[in-house]
Amino acid sequence: MSSQIIEGDCLEVLPTLADQSVDCVFTDPPYGLEFNNGDLAHKREEALGVGPRGEPRPISNDTREWFTNVLPQCFAEMSRILRCGGCCCCCCGGGGPQPLFAEMTLALDRTPGFEFKQAVVWDKGGLGMGWHYRRSYEFVLIAQKKGAACKWHDESHRVSNLIRIPKIIPAQDQHPTEKPSALAAFFIRLHSQEGDTVLDPFCGSGSTGEAALCLGRNFIGIDVEASYVAIARARCEQAERQRQPALPM
Repeated sequence: MSSQIIEGDCLEVLPTLADQSVDCVFTDPPYGLEFNNGDLAHKREEALGVGPRGEPRPISNDTREWFTNVLPQCFAEMSRILRCGGCCCCCCGGGGPQPLFAEMTLALDRTPGFEFKQAVVWDKGGLGMGWHYRRSYEFVLIAQKKGAACKWHDESHRVSNLIRIPKIIPAQDQHPTEKPSALAAFFIRLHSQEGDTVLDPFCGSGSTGEAALCLGRNFIGIDVEASYVAIARARCEQAERQRQPALPM
C-alpha cells in the first residue's frame, strides 16, 4: 500500500501515467462556478447573521471556460488510464440554477472509452445554502470504462442510488469544497479491492487518499495548489501509518 501526491495541473500530469494503470477514479473537479469568490459560500456567516464573512478562497481553474473546454480533456485522460471495467466516480453539484449535472453527464458519456452508468444522489443531511429550494444534495456521476464488465464488489443487491452521508462545513484551514472521506470510501469499496490503485486528479486536501489508504488501496493524487498538496501528503502519511502492523517488541 502506497500513496503518491503530485503537485501540478492534472492535464499536464495525467498524460505521464501509463495506459490502464489504475482501477478506480474518485474525484471532485471544479464546477466552473467561481465558488467561494464573492458568492454566498464565503458570505455564509454574514448572510445568516452569525458573524463576519470569511475571506474569499477561490478554487483554481473554477471558471466556466475551464469546465466546458478543459474538463472533457481530463475525462479523456482518465478513460485512458483506467483499466477496463473500472469506474470514474465524479462529484457534481445538484439542482441549479445552471444544469451542470446534465452537462457533466453528457461530457462523461461522450468521452471515448466511457459509457455513463448511473447518477447517485448524495443526501448531505440538513438544509444547505440558498433561499429557494435550499441545496441539500449533490450528485456523484458514475462512468464505466468499456471493454469489460463493471467492477462491482457487493453481493447484497441492496445498494441504492441514493446515499446519506453527513456533509462537512469546511473551516478556514480546510479546502472550501472538502468532501467527507466516507463519501469516497463508499464508492471505493464498490469499485475496487485491496491492493488496487485509486486515482484522484483533483485531490485537494486528500480526503479520497485517506479513504483509499485506510481501505488498503494504493493512491495517486494530483492537485495544482501547493498548500493543499502539503495537507494531502501529511494526511495520507498518517493513513499509511495507521495501516502498518505494529512491530514486535
